[in-house]
Amino acid sequence: MQAKRTWVKAGLGVGFFVFLLIISNLVLFVVDTTEYAVVTQFGRPVRSILEPGLHWKSPDPIQTVQRYDNRLQVYEAGQIEFLTRDKKSIVVDYYASWKIKDPLAFLKTVRDKVGAEARLSDVVSSVLGVAIGEFELSDLVNVDPSRMKLHEMLASITERCNQQTQSYGIETVNVEMRTLNFPEKNKLSVFRRMKAEREQMARKYRSEGSEEAAKIRAEARKEEKTILSEAYKKAEILKGQGDAEAIRIYAQAFQQAPDFYRFIRTLSAYEKIIDDKTTAILPADSELLQYLGQQKPIPTKASTSGRAGGVQK
Repeated sequence: MQAKRTWVKAGLGVGFFVFLLIISNLVLFVVDTTEYAVVTQFGRPVRSILEPGLHWKSPDPIQTVQRYDNRLQVYEAGQIEFLTRDKKSIVVDYYASWKIKDPLAFLKTVRDKVGAEARLSDVVSSVLGVAIGEFELSDLVNVDPSRMKLHEMLASITERCNQQTQSYGIETVNVEMRTLNFPEKNKLSVFRRMKAEREQMARKYRSEGSEEAAKIRAEARKEEKTILSEAYKKAEILKGQGDAEAIRIYAQAFQQAPDFYRFIRTLSAYEKIIDDKTTAILPADSELLQYLGQQKPIPTKASTSGRAGGVQK
């Protein structure tokens, strides 16, 4: 009898424990650090839970829990065609980074991720189209960094999108472009136009370069003539001064020793005009011959006839 009572008490204890476990599962729930939770009562949201931990609610089906991921998520839109301010058609492939900011507003407006990305697509596409229409193509694609306004445009798009998605409980963190291209049907004509524009610019630069080169060559020739004329002038002055100095030295030397001076000048003349291939025909009484050997008497016949003797070497 005692054993029977013990078994009854044990059974009641186990049953009570199971009952508490079932009740706790119906009333208590855990919110993870990577999620938000919204408690709904008969389908209507009544409170949101932003902090992780153990929480309570009324048992199902009175109250239920909707869980949402609070981490950063990425929406990839795909390629969309837009027009720039200068009427250039471009294809943009963009993506948007977003996360849930207010889970209660999120549940009331878009309910789930699919609805959120549908609203996000509408908002970002609209804002992106308006923003691209405010810039020319050269502001978005350019080799000159000072003329690039792409990052400025994307920052403005992110701010505008975030203002519009706040009402859906969504924070738009970032909007970026993956690619910016021309439509396939327009690429060939665009490339041809770009090529023609570059060729026109190249011809302009070549023309300007040729004109500048002609100016430089003309200035160089003018400067060359000026330098040569100045150099010639200085050379003539120096040459005249040298000749005057030489004449002065010659005159001074002649005055000091006329015979020796005459002898030196004669030898210098020999060096310049006489070699093993020289044939000189001079009068027999020429002063140039006086140092070449003994001068012979001139025959009477030669003197009366006016003929001159000759010396060969």
